[in-house]
This record gives sequence, C-alpha cells and structure tokens, in this order.
Amino acid sequence: MRRPANLPRRYFAHSGKAFFAAALMTLAAASGYAQSMNASTDWIDLSIARVCGRPDMTGLEVQSALPGSWLMEERRLPRNGTPGRILIRLILPGGDELALESRLNDGVLRQFRASLAAANGQEINPVFLAIADGSCTVRSARAIRKGDPPWIFLDQLDGDLTTLRWTEVLQAPWPPGEDPGGVRVAMVDSGLAYDLPEFRDRLARDETGTPVGFDFWDLDPWPYDGDTSRGAFLPIRHGTAVASILVREAPQAALIPYKYPRPDMTRMGDLVERALASDVKILAMPLGSRNAEDWETFAAAIKGQEILAIVSAGNDGRDIDTEPVYPAALDLDNILTVTSADAFGRLARGSNWGAQHVDIMLPAENLSVVDFRGATVVASGSSYAVPRLAALAARLLAEDPNQSVADLKERILSRAVPSPFEREGIVSAGWIADPETD
Repeated sequence: MRRPANLPRRYFAHSGKAFFAAALMTLAAASGYAQSMNASTDWIDLSIARVCGRPDMTGLEVQSALPGSWLMEERRLPRNGTPGRILIRLILPGGDELALESRLNDGVLRQFRASLAAANGQEINPVFLAIADGSCTVRSARAIRKGDPPWIFLDQLDGDLTTLRWTEVLQAPWPPGEDPGGVRVAMVDSGLAYDLPEFRDRLARDETGTPVGFDFWDLDPWPYDGDTSRGAFLPIRHGTAVASILVREAPQAALIPYKYPRPDMTRMGDLVERALASDVKILAMPLGSRNAEDWETFAAAIKGQEILAIVSAGNDGRDIDTEPVYPAALDLDNILTVTSADAFGRLARGSNWGAQHVDIMLPAENLSVVDFRGATVVASGSSYAVPRLAALAARLLAEDPNQSVADLKERILSRAVPSPFEREGIVSAGWIADPETD
C-alpha cells in the first residue's frame, strides 16, 4: 500500500487534551533524560566504537570485542553478489539483547544500527536505537518510553543520544465522549490516532462510553496507529490517513478502529466475530497479502454474514485475476474490491486491476488526508479508494438501515459505469466518477 506523499520534514504536535498530557509527561521526563539513558547507551557506544565499520568481523569476533556478551544469531544477506546486510544479535548480562546491523553497498558501509531490547521476565521489549552513517558518526537515535498506562512514547534524539528533538505517541488512552450513533463502520488498518479532534467524537462506544475498537496485533484495547513490521522504532502510520477520508465523506458513520493482526493472521476470524457482535455492517479493509492462507479464518468467519467487506485491490501494478492478492481475490458474495483511478477514469499508475476480482475503480489520487500528527498531506493509491467507497456505502445504509447487504452491494454496483478513458477488462462493474454524490 502506498503511503502519504509530501510529508513535512518535522513532526507537528497533536492538538487537544491528549497532546497536552503527552507534552507535560515529556517535559517532566526531559530533565533526567540523559541519566535514564546511560544504561542503554553504554553498550551502544561500545558497539559503535568496536564493531561499526568492521563488516569483516564474524559473530564470535564481535562477541570477543564486547566482553560479557554471548552470540545469539549471525545473518549475512547478500545483495548483487556481495553482502548487503549483516545482522548480529547478542545476549548481554542480565538477559538484555543487543542487535547490530551493518547496511552495505558494494561492500562499503552506508549505515550502522545498534539497538537494545530490555529483558523483563519472559518479555523482551525494544528500548533504544542508534543510527550511524558510513563513517560511524551517530546521526540520530530513538528511545521507547512508557508513561502512565497506557501511554507509550517514541522519543527522537540527536546524535549525542541525549538531546530530545521531539516525541511521538505510540499508545494513548481513549478520549472521553459519547456514542455518536449512526452506521457503524470498522476500519481494519495499522490503527488510528484516535486522540485527534477529527476522530474523538466519531468513535462508536459501548454503554459505558468506552470505544469498542481493539488492537488485534498486540491484543490490547488501544489500537493506536503504528505498524511495527519494519521495526519497533520505525512505525508505519497508515490507518489515520485512510480513516480521515471516511469521517470526512460519511458524517453518518460511527468509526470502529481495529489494528490488523499481522503477527498472527488467524486472528482475522476473531476480528470479524467482534465486528459482528458490535453491530458492524461495513468492514473497510485497505490491506492485503499474496498468501491465501493468511485469509482462511477471515473467509470462514465472514462467509454468508450480513456484513459488507470493502477491500483494496492493492498497488502492485498487476492483474490480480492471474496473480491474486487476498482478500480481494476471495470468491465471496459480501466482498467489494476497489482500485484507484485518476479524475478522468483511467487506472492509476501502480494500481492493481482484474476483470473478475476487481469490482470498481474510483478517483483516489492526490487526495487531501490528515495523518497521525494532525497534519494535512496528500496521498494516493487503492488504499484510499477503500474509505471513499465505504463512505458511500455508509451513506446509502443510513438512508435505509434495514436493507440487506446484498441489496446494498447491488445499489453500489449500479452506480458504476464504463470509463470513457479506460479499456474494457480492467474492472468488472466500472468506475464511479464521484462517490460523494448520493
């Protein structure tokens, strides 16, 4: 899935009560920040001094260079016939783990990363990352810091490993509020920055006023925006930008954020069951994979249910009829697959298509979205076609809440027409030039 373009160079602060609470915590912690980081940075400093710039060192030689450590793993991943990445993981006294990664280009170091994970009983939690350039000069660092539960912060540091640049939120408490009523739409993505003002009053809630979203990745009640598949210190923020389109185009919708269970996709069945129990009628899913096994529990749970899943065709630039992407390619009656077109009805560059498995294309290029910081940016791709179609479905369902999913799907498909600027066989139903028109 494509990510928002034109990101500002610095991060802007969240507005509202959640930000001010986070800011107070950050200020309170800043005065003693250097002291609290000393234990973490000692091993970081030593590894950069003795290992960085030495890709010829074996894992056992690295172990010898860092007295008290024990080699846990050594991997050398080739690139164009030469080592591209060298990863060495060590166990430190007390059970902490140190991971050292050298990134090479034609055998020349271009980046060195040293990260520390702290042992806490049976858990290993990442706490610190330092990033050095090819000359082994540390340019930046990141530290994960826990506040009062459920607050978790990601602190961005200067190359001195102590000076705080800014702080991002990784997890926050739900904002107070009341259930807005209306059509319940579940957004399955990397989570949501639900403390932003755009979302606080749009969250579906239970009888106690607690939002009914859930994090199926970490299995906790706070699905804050952040996919950590590329590392705990480098979260991908996707869900907030997608959800901002939905709440803008469907004022009738009550939003339920679910973070997808990438560590264990069998949980997708549980996700569907929770959505059904929460009276969700529309499931917006701007995600997918090439592995059909990932979606077996999802398919079994959603088959025949009165819930409409609106899914992304993906952005691989291919025909998913011959090279399937799931769940888009699942043969289920209650799935609608959508892809991105430009304003003229031409398939967007990089967007997937399929005469059999892609139902609709609609304009989803260069859209204004709100990202996890609350900043307005521009985004494109089939991921962003999903909330536009889900918003249309929510508005149609609000007109007649008693209509069946089959009738709702038929009403949506009846709006699609052949595009005057695209060849036949791209999608099965056609394109919707303006999904905001009722």
